[in-house]
Amino acid sequence: MNLFTDFEARIKNALEQLELVKEKRSELDFGRIAVEPPRDATHGDVATNAAMVLAKPLGTNPRALAEIIIAKLQEDTDVAEVSVAGPGFINIRLSVGYWQRVLDAMIRTGTDYGRSVLGQGKKVNVEYVSANPTGPMHVGHCRGAVVGDALANLLAFAGYDVVKEYYINDAGSQIDVLARSVFLRYREALGERIGDIPSGLYPGDYLVPVGQSLAAEYGVRLHNMPEEQWMPIVKDRAIEMMMVMIREDLAALNVHHGVFFSERTLHANGAAAIRTAINDLTFKGYVYKGTLPPPKGQLPEDWEDREQTLFRSTEVGDDIDRPLIKSDGSYTYFAADVAYFKNKFDRGFDEMIYVLGADHGGYVKRLEAVARGVSEGKAKLTVLLCQLVKLYRDGEPVKMSKRSGDFVTLRDVVEEVGRDSVRFMMLYRKNSEPLDFDFAKVTEQSKDNPVFYVQYAHARCMSVFRQAKEAFPDFAPTPELLAQSVAGIRDSAELQLIAKAAEFPRVVESAAQSQEPHRIAFYLYDLASAFHAHWNKGKDQTELRFVNDKNRESSIARLGLVYAVASVLKSGLAITGTAAPDEMR
Repeated sequence: MNLFTDFEARIKNALEQLELVKEKRSELDFGRIAVEPPRDATHGDVATNAAMVLAKPLGTNPRALAEIIIAKLQEDTDVAEVSVAGPGFINIRLSVGYWQRVLDAMIRTGTDYGRSVLGQGKKVNVEYVSANPTGPMHVGHCRGAVVGDALANLLAFAGYDVVKEYYINDAGSQIDVLARSVFLRYREALGERIGDIPSGLYPGDYLVPVGQSLAAEYGVRLHNMPEEQWMPIVKDRAIEMMMVMIREDLAALNVHHGVFFSERTLHANGAAAIRTAINDLTFKGYVYKGTLPPPKGQLPEDWEDREQTLFRSTEVGDDIDRPLIKSDGSYTYFAADVAYFKNKFDRGFDEMIYVLGADHGGYVKRLEAVARGVSEGKAKLTVLLCQLVKLYRDGEPVKMSKRSGDFVTLRDVVEEVGRDSVRFMMLYRKNSEPLDFDFAKVTEQSKDNPVFYVQYAHARCMSVFRQAKEAFPDFAPTPELLAQSVAGIRDSAELQLIAKAAEFPRVVESAAQSQEPHRIAFYLYDLASAFHAHWNKGKDQTELRFVNDKNRESSIARLGLVYAVASVLKSGLAITGTAAPDEMR
């Protein structure tokens, strides 16, 4: 039950009954009407701008129109009070009976409360992390992994058909470098002294087990082969073992992809997939032979001062046309991007979301152009950029052991503070803003640590049910029994807590529409604050305590309220990929 959707419908229905609206209905845009919580909770429970957006086309002033709308809304038995504020905002206070029905719906729905049909089953592909399989995940991958995973969870909760995808960059020069680095470790495993790792190769000792596995299986046979023979063998083993490591790193962060797509498949069978994608663009008139002017600044790797096969991407929103086939006949990296998008489009996705690091900002326009060209505007492509994360401990930059050679690993961070702290804090700021991650702050047990504060709220909810079991051993608090007692909730502080929990469906839909999963984390903190505040009131006002062993009836009613809050906290934490503990020590 989304009370804001409910009252939006009621307000529009009230408007439809007004004579001055009936006369000009065809000229009015009801789509601009917003129904939301007022900025100041003391003003009411629901606010609308209806009078402000409709006054001008109706030839009246907002406050005068607001008074007419108010007179109509006062006929609604669920409206306890309605008034006009400022230039024409209408504030509505809801009846106790309405809040009790909202609570009833929350209890009966449980952790499905807030689940939406907004997405209408549209197929969405969320691709995130997609690091080169050349080593373990480092902390730079962490934020994108969490943002992408939480966004996918959010969209699924909002009614989209979501696939979580990882694009394995297992083709290209970096894989050749990986294979040569592994071959060096293979020689080391055979007993050869290799000395310092040459510049340009990967120095991390995470490659030692790969070399050892090759030595155990092949002995000296690989050493006696020419490079063109051992290279594919070593590549396959290196990619396989790196991906095992990467999956384990991601699993430690509670990130699990449904699809791992190999770039090498695009290059298989004479690069048939890439060739097909270029032929498709050619048929649509987007491919031509030509030359490109030298770009400003540093020249990109695929730029040539010769005639090439180009994608006419400027016709679909890009800054410059992009090379697809070099003058020597080889395909560019961009050509693989085109083929990969076509693969997704052919799999039936309505929208493709790419979660990339901030250093990929230059890719946004070219990828959007690919989407328009390949799908002819039928599919939407969105790129979310994640800004850098800086690590601190008590305000000082972190210096951690770097077993990987030259970076702090994701696993290092998770093992020190736990995956819940990492995940929640990576969402506690919008992805487009830089994030400071302080190890000391994310492990302290205080209100200043958002993940602790939210999880503690859920644990407190569960402790209430343990208290109830001690007070009333014979009572089994099923949702059906709890829902039957909502009439016992009438205190204004309790109604305010219901109101905060009832915002969840609206937060889910707005977060999904804006593709901003951090909104869920912010909301959970606000809900936890409201719950803790009410808990603290019970310390001084015994009549507000959730469990009173001398008043079974009121205790059961309040258990329903606690159950509703706990359900919302659990659902929201699940979206963020964070646990909802029953107790905290």
